[in-house]
Amino acid sequence: MKTAVHLIDDRTPGGVMRMVSFLTSAPDPTCRHSVLDFQDWRRLYPSPDIIVSHLAVSWRNLPMLLAMRARFPRSRMIHVEHSYTQSFTALNVANRRRFFNLLRTSYSVFDSVICVSEAQATWMRSRSLVALHALETCNSIVDFTAFSNVPPAGSRPRRLGLIGRLDRQKGFDIAIKAFRRLEGLELELKIFGSGSEEHHLKQLAKGDTRIKFFGHSATSSDIYAQVDAVLMPSRWEAFGLVAAEAFAAGRPVLAANVDALKEPDRKGITLVPGCGAGIWAKGLKSFCEKQIKLTPMGRGDADAWKQKMLGKWRDNLAGNVISP
Repeated sequence: MKTAVHLIDDRTPGGVMRMVSFLTSAPDPTCRHSVLDFQDWRRLYPSPDIIVSHLAVSWRNLPMLLAMRARFPRSRMIHVEHSYTQSFTALNVANRRRFFNLLRTSYSVFDSVICVSEAQATWMRSRSLVALHALETCNSIVDFTAFSNVPPAGSRPRRLGLIGRLDRQKGFDIAIKAFRRLEGLELELKIFGSGSEEHHLKQLAKGDTRIKFFGHSATSSDIYAQVDAVLMPSRWEAFGLVAAEAFAAGRPVLAANVDALKEPDRKGITLVPGCGAGIWAKGLKSFCEKQIKLTPMGRGDADAWKQKMLGKWRDNLAGNVISP
């Protein structure tokens, strides 16, 4: 049986850790999976057949990636890009030439780079960040079968949810400011998650009794049972696992027009063409006045999707995918 080691550099609860946990715990008759903190990579012995990076590549960890490549020349090395996108670069990178040099150099260490959305892959191709033969696309994955048990939502969104890390990336500050501008509608805003922006977000929400914080929940399906719709005002989003979960739970999504969230094949999403509180308030008001009826994904469909995506991920990790 082959061995695959998944390297991580951040165990903060969120989409990346949930996906890694699912991939490594799902029964796999062909491969034994494990998870290792990147700082402990030198403990790897014997050489694994497959090394999967779920890291945020940086100038700081580039020397270690090069050393790992030299130490394990026969291991298949794969990088899954969870972090960087076109919108991330536009908002956060001052010296783009230097940043793109970092990405090209880091990605060249690996046998393949997996993008988690087609939007991300299109951006990488446009910037020639990865050799075309080494670039693959495979959406993020978790087990959606539990969402089939979520009761249907009301036809008009009244209980709105913000779900995920309380981090600048997720744009929850935009949603709170927009929500506070809406009056005369019987709405609730429920915020599920934890993170560095918690104090700031609570200050923005202070005095509005319609806004409540519930902290992190280990059971995602329970969260979606408490809301009628989900807001995703993300500043950048490589995939947007919450949007996929919401669709599986039969919850419509109001989302920012960025990266993977604006892909035409994403279902159940209404886009807001901007990131200001004013345009979000306008979009939110219109969204809440509409009748939107979605039904949770059936258990059979969810299980079939899970098996299909697991198969695709395993083919990618094993190198069984033929690039176009």
